[in-house]
Amino acid sequence: MKTDMVRINDIEMEYFSFGDGERAFVILPGVSTRSMMLSAMAVSAAYRAFGEEYTVYCFDRRRNMPDDYTVRQMAEDTAAVMQKLGISDADLFGASQGGMMAMCIAIDHPELVHKMVLGSTAAKINKQGEAGTKRWITLAQSGDLTALTAELIDSLYSESTIGKYKDVLLHMNDGMTEYDIRRFIIQTRALEGFDIAGELNKIQCPVLVIGAEGDKVLPPSGSRYIADAVHAQLYMYGSEFAHCVFDEAPDYKQRLLDFYHQT
Repeated sequence: MKTDMVRINDIEMEYFSFGDGERAFVILPGVSTRSMMLSAMAVSAAYRAFGEEYTVYCFDRRRNMPDDYTVRQMAEDTAAVMQKLGISDADLFGASQGGMMAMCIAIDHPELVHKMVLGSTAAKINKQGEAGTKRWITLAQSGDLTALTAELIDSLYSESTIGKYKDVLLHMNDGMTEYDIRRFIIQTRALEGFDIAGELNKIQCPVLVIGAEGDKVLPPSGSRYIADAVHAQLYMYGSEFAHCVFDEAPDYKQRLLDFYHQT
């Protein structure tokens, strides 16, 4: 496990990496209430199978996010860091907002992407998605972390996961600081008005789209729309899984590997 920071002009972005494979596998996570660096051990364990074939990189959002930060700017900053590290022709996995970033990178910097998996994401935020993100922002601004955590748990996870791990999930935002709250609000606000549906025809790399019928954050119709627009492979989990199906489904990581291995 390696942790480091890249500085480019006013960008300061932390990342962690593991594995010693020749190819690069890049994980772009979704909106988070805490720095992804705090989840480095859990992520490395979940993606351990990738370490022999790949050098795996997981990028956090930049430290000094401007108040009006957009998803496209997040993608541009991440692309700049990838270029700084000499990463190109990588296999990408973008989850939720990370999937939106991955699409932007594939559109604007196709040389950086070999293959791409898009999990629980959308090319355009609809009214349901905007209503949910506005609730998250309102609760975060109020400082009621208990209510925010309860809302996130209900939105992100399936009934099965909540039943098994609710006691743990209720503490996932313990220790959240004012800095963390500001970062969360900026990331969430960036979802409002996001729309690259008209640019999907610019994506030329092979794509696998994975969604879940039980997703209450970004409706499964968004996954189907992307798959149709880019002529991608599509796999939909059933209603027993929710937005965080990428953490819930036991065969999810193997589906990624199987797709990347296809010729």
